[in-house]
Amino acid sequence: MLHSNDAPHARPAPASSSRSAVLRSAVALGAAALLIGAGTAASAHGSPKGADPEDQALRFDPDGYTTLTVAVDGEPTTVRWYKELCYVAEPVLMSEDQVRFGQPITIDNPGCGYQSMNVYVPEAAFADEDAALYLAVNNAGWFASYVRTSVTDGAAYDTSTSNIGAALAEGYVVIDVGTRSREVVGADGSWPGKSPAPVVDAKAAVRYLRLNDAAMPGSAERIVVNGTSGGGGLSAILGASGNSRDYLPYLAEIGAAGIDAKGRSTLRDDVLAINAYCPITDLGNADIAYEWLYSILGTRAATGQDPFPETTEALAAEFAAYERSLRLRNPDGTRLTADTMLEALHGEVAGSAVAFMQGGGVIEGYGWITVDNAADTVTSIDLASYLEYVVTQTTLKPAPSFDQSGTPAPGTLGGPGQGESSLFGTSDMAYSNFTAFSWNTNEVLGDGTGLDDTGLTWSRYVRKPGTIVDDQVRLLDPMEYIGTSADTAPYWYVRHGALDRDTAFTVSINLDRALEADRSVEDVDYRLAWNTKHAGNYDVPEAMAWIAEVLADADGASHHRRR
Repeated sequence: MLHSNDAPHARPAPASSSRSAVLRSAVALGAAALLIGAGTAASAHGSPKGADPEDQALRFDPDGYTTLTVAVDGEPTTVRWYKELCYVAEPVLMSEDQVRFGQPITIDNPGCGYQSMNVYVPEAAFADEDAALYLAVNNAGWFASYVRTSVTDGAAYDTSTSNIGAALAEGYVVIDVGTRSREVVGADGSWPGKSPAPVVDAKAAVRYLRLNDAAMPGSAERIVVNGTSGGGGLSAILGASGNSRDYLPYLAEIGAAGIDAKGRSTLRDDVLAINAYCPITDLGNADIAYEWLYSILGTRAATGQDPFPETTEALAAEFAAYERSLRLRNPDGTRLTADTMLEALHGEVAGSAVAFMQGGGVIEGYGWITVDNAADTVTSIDLASYLEYVVTQTTLKPAPSFDQSGTPAPGTLGGPGQGESSLFGTSDMAYSNFTAFSWNTNEVLGDGTGLDDTGLTWSRYVRKPGTIVDDQVRLLDPMEYIGTSADTAPYWYVRHGALDRDTAFTVSINLDRALEADRSVEDVDYRLAWNTKHAGNYDVPEAMAWIAEVLADADGASHHRRR
């Protein structure tokens, strides 16, 4: 891969948040929380550590499976199902009664259903110590994910449309991972899914796989993480923050594998490859990016979707400084700024159209783009008309779009807006504002968050000792870890639908440019998916071909142990 930057990207933190993060990290981590063992941990197929009682409790039983028979492209396939393996020694007890996407549900395993994994081993991988592990996180909307059952006895899978079927056909071990996240309710009535819980749980799952690598089919050095929307965001931060010490205290709290009695790490949690769709990420700046994108060319006003113009204007005004702070570059070496972002987006849209035509597609009937289908070329793009077309396919979110709680913005399911606010705050809070704008303009007295309740502006609040919200935002953001000492995954496949209005295109463009600038990243396959809304796994053959290619490349380049 050619890198467009001369130096790896490193995102500067604002002085106030950097200072508070350092103070809190010193207290939380202490001298004991040092990562030991990125190079001295168990070998690729080492045995579980016997000295640690929590690790002993997490031993994998290779005989504890149920045999399933499924059809993959019409062919019978035998699969061994290891059901709901609890990947932490101290899981959080949950309430049996939960709500997901506004609907009440009752869960069967309150003891560990949100911190367990279903493992499916196809016949081809029964004795294959090198089979890839296809790890699926299922956190749409950043909501908590009760462990999914993707493979069921008697089911039929078409490898052209089913990523699970295609993974089984390739001989990969398929793993569904449940994680805590927003909205999950504990048995004690608390909300134990606050950030960084989903990332911590995903890392704990990876550590469980490494701990038991010798006993389990497949190789924990060949983990490919798949996720869509909030799951795409979780995939991105998991891939970006490999082996970061920042998460060690949280991992210790839940009895994750490879954390010794002194809080030090004896196992790794980096992964090989990320397969992310429409990642909802960089949440601390997502509102700024969204309002800039859909106001810079007058999209909101032109389509009559501008219910809070003053909010839009205030948020959009912050974008230029934010983008400049990232110090990113385009593939041609030019700086990526607010002044050049529209040109970058134009190029990505054109690239999306060209890829579609090269794949045999025909583009016609769109008023905002002209092409030569015979030559697979783009003649012109009217970017203002393009953005208007995007938001007529799916109505824009109100401003603010992500940190909505306590603001006048209505919710998509009716009632007051929420966005991702319920992902933040302490476990006894329903939500917390997590951005300066929403914090300072919160209008709901008594909700425990915002200037109105605390008497403190955002900048003053995050300087208080013990404040956690700004750290919660940082621990979810891959942009904070790419280009740093973290062991970022070397292979990335990122798709963002060209008609996806759920998050700004600028967010995925920034992610791509940051990854391209990280010299430890070997391959970034990023594209806007032509004529596609907010969705994932719509390109199974292409994605699976990429996975096979990077697995072969990793083998050839000996990337199984990068450190």
